[in-house]
Amino acid sequence: MPIEGVKYQISQAIQCNFNSAEVLSVVRNDGRTVQFTLGEGKGYGSMPVEHLNYLLRKESLTQIPGQRGLLNRENSEKQIG
Repeated sequence: MPIEGVKYQISQAIQCNFNSAEVLSVVRNDGRTVQFTLGEGKGYGSMPVEHLNYLLRKESLTQIPGQRGLLNRENSEKQIG
């Protein structure tokens, strides 16, 4: 289930469906519908959660790691080394 604030990279194959934006950011998720904004100020919209999951399964969208994920990864690497 997508979480608010998660960013996704949009594949080139479907960028034409999203105003040629490269990034989609989830703004709100009520369990049935996901509201999002597009990168570069190219707009906003919404879609059913099922459709977002479909795009993720087809690898049309890939999650962009956030700052928190990068910091956790760096800390775990320091502990290992």
